[in-house]
Amino acid sequence: MPEKVSQRKAYGQTLARLGATHPEMVVLDADISKSTCTYYFAEKFPERAFNFGVAEQNMMAAAAGLASCGKIPFVSTYAVFATMRACEQMRTFVAYPNMPVKVVATHGGISVGWDGVTHQGTEDVGIVRSIPNFSIVCPADAVATERVIEDCLQNDGPQYVRLARNPVPVIYDKSYRFELGRASVLRDGDDVTLFAAGVMVHEALVAADMLAKEGVSARVADMATIKPIDADAVERAACQTGAIVTAEDHNVHGGLGSAVAEAAGERCPCPLIRVGLPDCFGESGDPEELFDKYGLSARHIADAARRAIAMKKGCP
Repeated sequence: MPEKVSQRKAYGQTLARLGATHPEMVVLDADISKSTCTYYFAEKFPERAFNFGVAEQNMMAAAAGLASCGKIPFVSTYAVFATMRACEQMRTFVAYPNMPVKVVATHGGISVGWDGVTHQGTEDVGIVRSIPNFSIVCPADAVATERVIEDCLQNDGPQYVRLARNPVPVIYDKSYRFELGRASVLRDGDDVTLFAAGVMVHEALVAADMLAKEGVSARVADMATIKPIDADAVERAACQTGAIVTAEDHNVHGGLGSAVAEAAGERCPCPLIRVGLPDCFGESGDPEELFDKYGLSARHIADAARRAIAMKKGCP
């Protein structure tokens, strides 16, 4: 089993490291700096760290103001609060004037586990996808998180970065390079393509191992950028493997599955099955048990792949 490392910790430590060479960086938090790990930056640069208390709407609006003055704000809270409580501010004050605000939200998906529905962000990607100018990135592990945060400083527009609550298996080594809008093929295959994002990338790799034992060749691609989606990668997958499965820790509506289905439908339609939360709320519980109950675990991805392959062969 690969080593598990916290994305939140990687985020906080990367902020503190980059802050030394980027004086324009400021970090905003909503009274949960221990959970988001922004305290690493606050301890090192207290004059550039701002705690707004439980006032996410004010925090988001202030971030837009700071951006208008030449700062690069990193705004952090839980995914549910960033995209629902402060949605209007994200849309009107950040996205509409195209401000370089970086919203880095933790606690995405039902992998949050024990915190329950109120803290499980399962609609956030769908909400932000509908807002113009925002890009959306969902890194797979701690190494990718570090590279994504570095990349945020190279992009002028608003960005939404989604992180997990719990430590996740390390997939990449230090040589990994992130490119906004480009999928990373982790394993090649001819029979089906598994597009995954965030914590589901590891599940997709495990599913590919299961399928390999049956003689099924599965391509695995990390679709870290959900917006703009890598439509070229989707087209290649559809044309070359003829079947696609998407895997996300998010509602099946509006997220990765929807984005990939839209791209495939426009470029090269093929059988496609979406693995994700089946249009319902989750519940409090152990993350592994929740993944199994709601159909997000590796065995469910493998089963979806079998069904997608059967569909392209004309089987029921």
